[in-house]
Amino acid sequence: MKKKLCLLAATIIIWAISQKSTAQTTDYKDPHQYGKPYKYVPDSRDVVLYQVNMRSFSKEGNFKGVIARLDSIKALGINVVYLLPIYPVGVLKAENSPYSVKDYRGINTEFGTLDDLRALVDGVHKRNMAIIIDWVGNHTSWDNPWIVKKSWYEQDSTGNIKYPQTWHDVAQLNFKNSDMRLTMIKDMKYWVLTANVDGFRCDYADGPPADFWKQAIDSLRNIPNHKLLFMAEGSRGENFDAGFDYNFGFKFYETLKRIYQNGKSVKSIDTVNLKDYTHAKNGQQMIRYITNHDVNSSDGSPLKLFGGKKGTMAAFVVVAYMKSVPMIYDGQEVGLPYALMFPFSHSKIDWLLNPDVTAEYKKIIAFRNSSEAIRRGELTSYSSEDACVFTKIIAGKRVLVLSNLRNKQIAYSLPVSLANEKWKDAFTGNKMVLDKSITLDPYQYIVLKN
Repeated sequence: MKKKLCLLAATIIIWAISQKSTAQTTDYKDPHQYGKPYKYVPDSRDVVLYQVNMRSFSKEGNFKGVIARLDSIKALGINVVYLLPIYPVGVLKAENSPYSVKDYRGINTEFGTLDDLRALVDGVHKRNMAIIIDWVGNHTSWDNPWIVKKSWYEQDSTGNIKYPQTWHDVAQLNFKNSDMRLTMIKDMKYWVLTANVDGFRCDYADGPPADFWKQAIDSLRNIPNHKLLFMAEGSRGENFDAGFDYNFGFKFYETLKRIYQNGKSVKSIDTVNLKDYTHAKNGQQMIRYITNHDVNSSDGSPLKLFGGKKGTMAAFVVVAYMKSVPMIYDGQEVGLPYALMFPFSHSKIDWLLNPDVTAEYKKIIAFRNSSEAIRRGELTSYSSEDACVFTKIIAGKRVLVLSNLRNKQIAYSLPVSLANEKWKDAFTGNKMVLDKSITLDPYQYIVLKN
C-alpha cells in the first residue's frame, strides 16, 4: 500500500512540475526590449545572406567563435547573418539535431548563454548587418514541456502523438489548436525583444498551414520599431501570400545540379524562374544557393557538384545576379573541398584555404551590392542550351551577364538586340563591343554594364 501511495505521490509531483512548466510557457508578459532595435535592416531585395552552422564554424563551436569572425563575414559584402537553431536539443528519441527543439525560449548551452547571443547580435549590428535566427515551427522534441498538452499535437486514432514524415525524433504540432498557435507567436516575439533579432528563417515552412504564418507574420510585424525579415524554407506560393519575404530555392538548386551533372538544358532555369515567382509581389524574392547545411551534408561540397573552383563561380554568378537573393553557407567562401556533415559537424573549416576563391566571392558580391540593375532590375533571359545569358535593366541602367555552365568551350550567338553595342566590363572597367558571336571558355563568365 505504501509503495502505491509513494508512486501516486511521485506521479502527482511530476504532473505538477509539468503543469508549472507549461504555464510558464503560456502565461507571461512580454519581456522588455533588449538594446535598441536595429534601424538599418536592408530592403528584402538587397540582401546577401550568410548561413552560420555554429557547430562547424569555429573550433569552439559556439557564439563566441562566430563573433571572432564577424569582420570576415562583413568583408565578403554580407548584410544579413542567419544562425541555425540556437535552442536546447531534445534528448528523448533524439538524434542530436538542432531541429528537435526542447525549449523555444532556451539557449543551447553548447553554444553559450543568452548574454553570448546578445553579444553576437550586438556585434552584427555594430557592423551594419542584420541577423535572423532559425525558427522550427512544425514540430518539437518529445521532451519539450508542451508535450503534456496532447491537444497541441496531432494524434493517431489510438491517441498517440504523431511524428511528421519519417522524422521519428520530433512530435508533430497541431495547428488547429489556437492556444498553441498563440503561444508559438509569443515565443517568436520573445526573441525579437529579448535578443533584438531582426527576423526568422522558418524551417519546413510548407508544413504548418499558410494561415498560421500569416497570423504570425502580421502579429510580429506590429512590434514597434522593428523591421523584420521572414524567410520560408518552403516552395509553395501561399508562403508569399502569407507575408514571407522569401521562399526557398529547392527547385533552382536541383535544376542547376542537373545542368552540371546530367547535361540538362540551361534554358530550364527560365521555367524555374517562372514557376517560383508566380505568387511573388512587391519585391518578394527567392533565396538561392549552391550549398547549405542540408545539401552540403547529403550531396557534398559545391566544388564536387559544380565543377571545381571555376565551375562553382560560374554557378554562383547566376545565383547572385539572375533572379534571387543569394545565400552563402559557412566555408563556401574558402572553397571548402569536403562536406560539413550535419548535424554531427566534427569537421571544422580551414579559413586559410583558397584565398583566390574568397577574393572572387568578394568581387561578385561587391558588384551586386553596387548595382541597382542586378538587385532590382527587370530580367530578360537569352540563355542557350549551354550558357546562362540575361540582362537586368532599371531606369536606363543595363547589365549583361554571360556564364558558361559547361566544362567546354562554347560559341554563343548574340541576339540582334545585344550585338554591336558598347559595354564596359563590370569588374575592370575595360570597354568592349560584342560581335554577333562570342566564344566562352569552360566555365567562363562575363559581366558587362552600359
